[in-house]
Amino acid sequence: MKRSVLSATLGLALAAGLAVLPTTAAAAAPAAPAVQGYTASTYAGSAEETANNQAFFQAVMASAKAKQAANPALATVVVTYDASSAPTFRNQIASAAQIWNGSVSNVRLQAGSAADFRYYEGNDSRGSYASTDGHGRGYVFLDYQQNRQYNSVRVTAHETGHVLGLPDHYSGPCSELMSGGGPGTSCTNPYPNSTERSRVNSLWARG
Repeated sequence: MKRSVLSATLGLALAAGLAVLPTTAAAAAPAAPAVQGYTASTYAGSAEETANNQAFFQAVMASAKAKQAANPALATVVVTYDASSAPTFRNQIASAAQIWNGSVSNVRLQAGSAADFRYYEGNDSRGSYASTDGHGRGYVFLDYQQNRQYNSVRVTAHETGHVLGLPDHYSGPCSELMSGGGPGTSCTNPYPNSTERSRVNSLWARG
């Protein structure tokens, strides 16, 4: 019960505005108390990151499900994203959405207005990440240098996986999308494995 109230509250906050970022594409995102990044296996993440990423995911779900409730004809939950602030990665974002849409059945990613989350681009020493302030507002940030170093579609699909509810697992193999940069720069796999697909379907089926 408490979780439902929290999700609804976060959804309203998300709908009001995910994040206020610089309008210039090259500007880095502001510091946030927690990030889920695309990094190496030497970093294991933290409990705070996990909790805040979960809050971001719940808010995205609450916002998307509120729209679905207003349109009962929708059989699948549609999560709308805005990629206008990441023009350099337009193709990678579209590819990541296509990969996820072909991998899961209970949620669908779609570009459009009234977005449930947004993509931004720029330079940031933290690399690429999904960030949240712990109050349901968040965004995906794509770092220029990191996307030159690693396969850019894998990076984008990985960060989008956080939006859909998946945590980092840097020690995993290349076949695991959420292992991120753990397997090294030679790993180019942009697809979630069967366990990750099943987890996302389960999360979005239960709401």
